[in-house]
Amino acid sequence: MDKNEISYKIRGSIFNVYDNLGPGLLESVYVAAINLNLEKKV
Repeated sequence: MDKNEISYKIRGSIFNVYDNLGPGLLESVYVAAINLNLEKKV
């Protein structure tokens, strides 16, 4: 997997989490959700 593929998956997870959770949560909530989302994609 090259840098572009990794970056694409990370950005996709960020947008997916933000679209589902919305604004206003603590950063730790977003980090945990992004981690879970990335683990599902691997």
